[in-house]
Amino acid sequence: MPHITVQMYPGRSGELKKELAEALLEAASRTLAREKEHFSVSVEDVPQEEWKEKVYNKVLSDSNTVIQPGYKM
Repeated sequence: MPHITVQMYPGRSGELKKELAEALLEAASRTLAREKEHFSVSVEDVPQEEWKEKVYNKVLSDSNTVIQPGYKM
């Protein structure tokens, strides 16, 4: 049962977050050849001033990160 987590700066509407979640769900379902009901998606707002500590540093040190950020902080 894959779960997809998206972390981003606040400010996007609930409608846009739902659209993103549905697009990710569609791509994951197609790529993994599993029905959509096998997936869940969450979207977490992380304030910009907390981004480096809560997201960036963890992503860089996590061996499970498949694609590293293309930006520096």
